[in-house]
Amino acid sequence: MAEKLTAYDPAEDLNSDEAIAIFMAEAFHTSDAGYIAHALGVVARAKGMTQIAGQTGLSREQLYRSFSANGNPTLKTTLAVMKALGIELTAKVTAVP
Repeated sequence: MAEKLTAYDPAEDLNSDEAIAIFMAEAFHTSDAGYIAHALGVVARAKGMTQIAGQTGLSREQLYRSFSANGNPTLKTTLAVMKALGIELTAKVTAVP
């Protein structure tokens, strides 16, 4: 009998601020802009894209498009979504190779 696989949606497991913080910290750790944007989109879906749209003044369609696999959100959009999600960037000095 063939196994039936279902698609996994990580947004379903992001049900606490701690889970979101860990998920985003791991995304930032990759330094991969595309993955970070994807992760923000996942968190936005977990929180509710309609709610995020209302808080940012952006349309749901724009948010879905910006944070899709082929999306390329602007820094302004990214920062607006991060603010709505309660996520902030911090800077620290690291050794330059």
